[in-house]
Amino acid sequence: MEFSPFNPVIKLCLQGMSFEDKGMPEEAAQLFLQAWEEASDNHEKFLAAHYAARHQKTLSDRLKWLETSLEFALKINDDTVKSALPSLYLNISKCHEDLGDTEKSKKNAELSILHKNHPSDKGPFYHGTKADLQIGDLLTAGGNSNYQSELKMNHIYFTALANGAGLAAALAKGDGAERVYIVESTGNFENDPNVTDKKFPGNPTRSYRSEMPLKIIGEVKEWDRPNPEDLQRFREKLDNNEGKIIN
Repeated sequence: MEFSPFNPVIKLCLQGMSFEDKGMPEEAAQLFLQAWEEASDNHEKFLAAHYAARHQKTLSDRLKWLETSLEFALKINDDTVKSALPSLYLNISKCHEDLGDTEKSKKNAELSILHKNHPSDKGPFYHGTKADLQIGDLLTAGGNSNYQSELKMNHIYFTALANGAGLAAALAKGDGAERVYIVESTGNFENDPNVTDKKFPGNPTRSYRSEMPLKIIGEVKEWDRPNPEDLQRFREKLDNNEGKIIN
């Protein structure tokens, strides 16, 4: 399953997080359980179990949900979930520690460290923009942020999801046509810290950044475009976002 904020189960999780932000944990817990009940594939079950774990009243129940989330993550075993494994193992380790099982706590802490490395994603990679560019052009850091116009960005951002790049193009500043370019990194890159282990575990949007240029090697002409209502909601969230960009 390709991560999409328009997926019905992910929408339920987002609604649950909104209730958490409002200090309404019981309502949030109900939505996360609803997400679990409606989950129909391993990706959805992995995410729903992760959020259900946050609202358990006992350590043993929290551990059970975390291990359920891990079970489905390991079944998936792709770049969508690999970045979530360090935090999953670490949370399981903390549960075992609090329950007094030092051996299992140590084992899971070691697994957390083992899986905490540079992204293994091989792409292909995409960059969404409204700029009219050509194959062979280089995209470089130093441009203004789409989200805080006064901020000069120290990195260039990209994703392994064409639809995610399409959404970025739709949200980008400017009046030009939305473009999704196929790019390759000319140097090392890292998980985007602005989204990794934030709302969702790991980096399910497969969002990355690099200080080195990206080379345009092609262009995607078709992708799933969000409907106007969803796009407007995204714009409103960005306008109301007071979080600090990790630059």
